[in-house]
Amino acid sequence: MRFLIVDDDLTNRKLLTTMLEDVGKCDIAVNGQEAVDLFKMTLSGESAYDVIFLDIKMPVMDGHETLRQVRALEEKNGIFPGDGVKIVMVTALGDKKNILDAFQEGCEYYLVKPFQRQKLLELLDELMPKPQS
Repeated sequence: MRFLIVDDDLTNRKLLTTMLEDVGKCDIAVNGQEAVDLFKMTLSGESAYDVIFLDIKMPVMDGHETLRQVRALEEKNGIFPGDGVKIVMVTALGDKKNILDAFQEGCEYYLVKPFQRQKLLELLDELMPKPQS
């Protein structure tokens, strides 16, 4: 699996990377604009991201705007809702407005910090399709 971790806090980036290192390859962005740029470069092809872990409160571009831009890029490239990258909001903001906005903007999951690695692995199991046997 290939992940993009988007968070302006070094500790949070390191924690997520450590939790995911045995599951797949992690790329890092420190703000939403970097995330959108990386997403554009990997949108098609074998290097496309499976999951983006996206913080909300960041400089340059916040998580809500990043989410909207990623979904707009997918739409522009003919990727239907539900067929694109899975987006997990990973944030300390657990209020109704942020949660509802994120789901309306197209995230698949909303994870409030702090969380345990087991919860993260369970959500990945839910998000990723199982190979057909």
